[in-house]
Amino acid sequence: MNKIELHDRRFGYLFISPAVIILSIVILAPIAIAIITSFYDYTLINRSLDTFIGLKNYFESISNEKFIHASIVTISFVFFVVLLEFLIGFLIAILLNQVEKFRNIYYFILLIPLLINPVVVGLIWRMFLHPQLGILNYLIGFIGIEPINWLGDPQNAFLTIIFVDIWHQVSFMIILLLAGLASIPEEPYEAARVDGANAFEQFKDITLPYMRPVIIITLLIRLIFALKTYDLIYIMTKGGPGDATDLISYYIYRSAFIGLDLGQAASMSVFLLIVVCIIVYPLFKYMSRADE
Repeated sequence: MNKIELHDRRFGYLFISPAVIILSIVILAPIAIAIITSFYDYTLINRSLDTFIGLKNYFESISNEKFIHASIVTISFVFFVVLLEFLIGFLIAILLNQVEKFRNIYYFILLIPLLINPVVVGLIWRMFLHPQLGILNYLIGFIGIEPINWLGDPQNAFLTIIFVDIWHQVSFMIILLLAGLASIPEEPYEAARVDGANAFEQFKDITLPYMRPVIIITLLIRLIFALKTYDLIYIMTKGGPGDATDLISYYIYRSAFIGLDLGQAASMSVFLLIVVCIIVYPLFKYMSRADE
């Protein structure tokens, strides 16, 4: 590296340093406060850091049956929404990649759910799914089906939350996967067709290898967002009925602001942060390797 390149790099670091410092304060300060709080008996009633209890909050969290249940519900929710969104999104992306006419109109329609705030999505679907006044029960009544309590039955509520999340977030998958498909060159497909490869062989030998980096990044990003799901639960079910849809983010909120135990809620947040970091690490490692 010559002196000019070294000078330019230092000049660039100087320009971005204020933004890095501000972001570090905004992002790292709350994380540091949460970690410190997790070692104290800190509640909304006793708002002081006088009583240091070490790892007690962490031990109580991992032995808390409700926290364990919320973790299991979250794992189930994340598994189903990410898997189904990927399968549906990949299929639609493949179909749209072959469309020529009205492609922009299809893109616009796909973007509509993604542009709606999750709170608004929850309110809309809560009205649609109302047992007495909802339009969905009104429509299925025409074919002789009795009204369904979509959000009042534990099993129905969990499946309904999965459906609503897929409706809202599948566009994210489609857009990223479609961008990856559009970047694949046409030459390998032409060569494969000349060699007599059928559509499945082209997909297996060309599409999937080219799409592997996009698929990995898309799945990891969506996995992180799914783990943090809170808005839909708060608006649609508030973790109910019972604790059927009590995802970990919402349970942490309830522990802090309903149970008033900020110390234990902070320890649960640290557990969630560790899980997210474990997921993020291979993502950054993969992206760094791709830039080399």
